[in-house]
Amino acid sequence: MRKTAILPAWVRILRGYKPLLSIEITKECPLRCPGCYAYEDEHLGNGITLRQLSDYQGDSLVEGVLALVRRYRPLHVSIVGGEPLVRYRELEALLPQLDRMNLEVQLVTSAVRPIPGHWAALQCLHLVVSVDGLPEHHDVRRKPATYDRLVRNIAGHQIIVHCTITAQLLERATYLDEFATFWSDRPEARTIWFSLFTPQEGHASPERLSPVQRALALDRLDQVARRFPKVYFSRAVLQGYARPPQSPRECIFAQTTACISADLKTTISPCQFGGKPVCSECGCIASAGLASIGRYRLGGLLPIAEIFRASQSIGRRLRPVL
Repeated sequence: MRKTAILPAWVRILRGYKPLLSIEITKECPLRCPGCYAYEDEHLGNGITLRQLSDYQGDSLVEGVLALVRRYRPLHVSIVGGEPLVRYRELEALLPQLDRMNLEVQLVTSAVRPIPGHWAALQCLHLVVSVDGLPEHHDVRRKPATYDRLVRNIAGHQIIVHCTITAQLLERATYLDEFATFWSDRPEARTIWFSLFTPQEGHASPERLSPVQRALALDRLDQVARRFPKVYFSRAVLQGYARPPQSPRECIFAQTTACISADLKTTISPCQFGGKPVCSECGCIASAGLASIGRYRLGGLLPIAEIFRASQSIGRRLRPVL
């Protein structure tokens, strides 16, 4: 992340601001991926689904996103969907402006269409490409964003490969090794992230990990990370997955991220998953990383998470008069 003043960021949190902003810039997506939380009936929690929202195009979308950025004054912006590349023309206008605003921008995509080559020059931009395992699983789940297509479409870029581990990906003992081998050998992949599938309450999804499978996934990830330098899986993240926050109020990532849907006004809560996620089975890599930081004890005494919660409590009381 670019150099930014730590004190102003902490003051923002103290005053109740959220320094992270996630925006679903479109409701449209040419994919129909099983287990996609964005299109769950309960994602928005108000009886309306993402596909039913009115969304924006053209200059209205660009100006609407910039208005949210000016309102929230984030340090980091995640652009998600739907499929953001459906709005690639709007992104052509938007991304350079965000770059000039000195923001960090994470664009999460399936790479279903070519990513413009000149985007590689944008210092702000971090491309995260969702890959659902090896071709045997990915091509079925992500059609038409098949392996052949996404490999062509990321040419010339440095990307973060993001794979969500589902129950299906644990059926073969060497599966994660094979995945890490393929992407470690690709020059476009600078980092490989692994998340765990996060279920919603009451959903009996075939992607859901049992407690035994979750423990197995963590053990295999730990081994894979030792062998493949591109795999980001620290001991801190391992601990975060092993001991996830038990509620959104305990999740530092949820408490510091404002999530806005495609109409640019509907707030997604309690976190980016929306609905009623099973926090005890949370597999969000950001949540896991921040949870592990939150457990660090300053001076060996007070956990950072306790300081954060106290700051948030003070900020909620003081914000009206600041």
